[in-house]
Amino acid sequence: MRKWLFSILAVPAVLMPLAVAAQVAPDRPARPTSDEPKNVVYAGMSYTSINQVNQSRYGLVGANIEYTRNFGRWFGAVADGAYYFGSFQSGNPGDPTVYHIMGGAELHAPIFENWNLFARALLGVAHTGGENMSPDLSFAGGPGVGLEHIFKNKHWGVRASGDYIGASFSLRNNTPQQSNSPHRTFNGRGGIGVEYRF
Repeated sequence: MRKWLFSILAVPAVLMPLAVAAQVAPDRPARPTSDEPKNVVYAGMSYTSINQVNQSRYGLVGANIEYTRNFGRWFGAVADGAYYFGSFQSGNPGDPTVYHIMGGAELHAPIFENWNLFARALLGVAHTGGENMSPDLSFAGGPGVGLEHIFKNKHWGVRASGDYIGASFSLRNNTPQQSNSPHRTFNGRGGIGVEYRF
């Protein structure tokens, strides 16, 4: 009887270490790496109104370039530069030019297959030249939205966007005797162009 009891207890004693060894967690599989490009360079034609130039009748056309660094699927940081140098029509006072240098945050979301929406907030500086403004530089910033289509190779795409940029400039030919009083203005800005992702 004693041998029989010893045999029964010996079997679990031998099998228990094997069961413990079998419970060792397997190695975690490597996280899948995303093949989505993280860097986006954009260049395109752009238009801006020039409400800071009193008696202006037409907006300006020019070029807009951007660099966006994406951090994951939803967020990105954007650097934006634009230069506006001409108008389709004559009639603006003086010879106005405008440039923007801004940066900010971007939120983007896929909506359908290769179509994405994005919204952003920009902050930086605006310059108005050719109008004898003093000062001719101002803090500038505002919200923007856009739509992009990415081609199947995931590197090239097209984009259309619009921004509402606020700034504070004095009126044309303002003098120090008038304290160069600034006036807040908001300008609509729109653009269309191509982007490259890498």
